[in-house]
Amino acid sequence: MADIDYYFSTLSPFSYLAGTRLEEISARHGASIAYKPVDILALFSRTGGVPPKDRHPSRIEYRAQELQRQARKTGLAFNLKPAHWPTNAAPSSYAIIAAVRDGGGDVGALCHSILRACWAEDRDIAQDDVIRDCLERAGFDPGLADSGLLVGAETYAANLEEAVDRGVFGAPFYITRDGQRFWGQDRLGDLDAHLAEIKG
Repeated sequence: MADIDYYFSTLSPFSYLAGTRLEEISARHGASIAYKPVDILALFSRTGGVPPKDRHPSRIEYRAQELQRQARKTGLAFNLKPAHWPTNAAPSSYAIIAAVRDGGGDVGALCHSILRACWAEDRDIAQDDVIRDCLERAGFDPGLADSGLLVGAETYAANLEEAVDRGVFGAPFYITRDGQRFWGQDRLGDLDAHLAEIKG
């Protein structure tokens, strides 16, 4: 069992804006991470959420302001209206699942590379060539983009069921071994403090 179960979506701008802070926190505390990509739209429908396009205009406007504020705070390049969003998140999620199983590279770097491709580089993360490039940059065999698709689909579906059962309702979402839940990249400081407290 990992010290931190990390539920996220490769389509989530807030998952992108987390940057590599989870990995930095994990390294600081010697904590392991289980990466669990989920179908965010299915998660919303199962847990009372609403897809961004269907929200009330006041919520849509606030989300746009908050994303730009958070991007400035993190210093990450960010495009509020990327050219290829929304797109099919399954292929990139399957690649992450295959990379976790295969090992040999940096999963955190892979996740961030895929998210950055969508939110800062205007690339379509449903496309094979984009996924292969992200895999290679993170130290994985780019052929993983084409392997283990059935296992990827099964794991992706299982991640969703597990997320719903464990009280996950958005992304990014972090659950520690002792059951503490943290929703959003703006709660990473709280996660850091909690890990320090239970370690200490």
